[in-house]
Amino acid sequence: MASQTLPTPPRRIDLDVLRQLEPISSLSTARLRELAVLCTTETASQGSDPFRVRGMRGQSVYLLSGELKLAFGDDSSSVFVGGCEASLWPLAKRPPAVRDAKAITDVELVRIDDDMLDILMTWDQLSASDHVSSGNVKETDWRQMSCAFRLQDLTDGALSHLPAASIDELFKRFERVQVKAGDVILREGDEGDYYYIIENGRCLVTRKVGSVDMALAELKAGDAFGEEALVAESTRNATVLMKTAGSLLRLKKSDFIELLRDPLLKRVSRIEAEQRVTAGAQWIDVRYPSEYQNGRLPGAVNVPLNEIRNVIDVLDREREYIVYCQSGRRSSAAAFLLSQRGYRACWLEGGL
Repeated sequence: MASQTLPTPPRRIDLDVLRQLEPISSLSTARLRELAVLCTTETASQGSDPFRVRGMRGQSVYLLSGELKLAFGDDSSSVFVGGCEASLWPLAKRPPAVRDAKAITDVELVRIDDDMLDILMTWDQLSASDHVSSGNVKETDWRQMSCAFRLQDLTDGALSHLPAASIDELFKRFERVQVKAGDVILREGDEGDYYYIIENGRCLVTRKVGSVDMALAELKAGDAFGEEALVAESTRNATVLMKTAGSLLRLKKSDFIELLRDPLLKRVSRIEAEQRVTAGAQWIDVRYPSEYQNGRLPGAVNVPLNEIRNVIDVLDREREYIVYCQSGRRSSAAAFLLSQRGYRACWLEGGL
């Protein structure tokens, strides 16, 4: 009975391998480490076409080992060998387009999403200069600060929607604040003044229920807070205090509105909103349950503003959401919270 060869399981790519690939090698070490965690290799057996089922569109594909023949639309062909100079660059990024491929030997490949790679390149190049306003604290190379500007936030969060032209300005306007355990950063009922990103350390979010301070969440490095009051032009709806010592990056209200809120926040008219709902979007009513029960839009689900963070992970990322309230103030804050976490969300202009 002939023995059966089992497929080689995917493996994480080594950091040293990424350092050899172009133009990836230009990324900072911190970014390369993040990228390495997301990259897995894939194998294709001799004689197969590794791109027959899963093409190459929107991806940078590198040949790590083996020999691969590519046939192009102009009837030309080329053989690539893993480890050679040509294989250190993405395959087939220039015309003519690839018609088909054939593995001359068993091959090992790695794929990297083009959009993700472009975002990393943009942020890394623009953050190469030292901008942060840090008082007596030594200025830092922002490219090393993956804890505050994690890959996930840059590709699937508020910062992913930041116009490239504003990235450099954002770095200039952030201020670093050193904090101690027990420091109160925001106090419930105060006016909103800053938007915060945790560079390092942990925070506790609490809200007063009756006479008791109820714990709502614990925040860690890379998490942001303080946006609701700045979007809704209202007072702080919770208290945030430091559980540990650490450092925060803060952005003044005026800078937050100019650089983050306005580019991200999208409003729609009643007519346009109803057209989108007919096409499959979902109404979200962010008022209190008593308001919702007293009158709501057809098909709307009730998620009060103070509960919006709790449903972030259960909403459908493929669906669009139209958020509304009575005036538009609460819904604009909710839409921003959803949008900065990668959801397609807009708010009903003028409310009900």
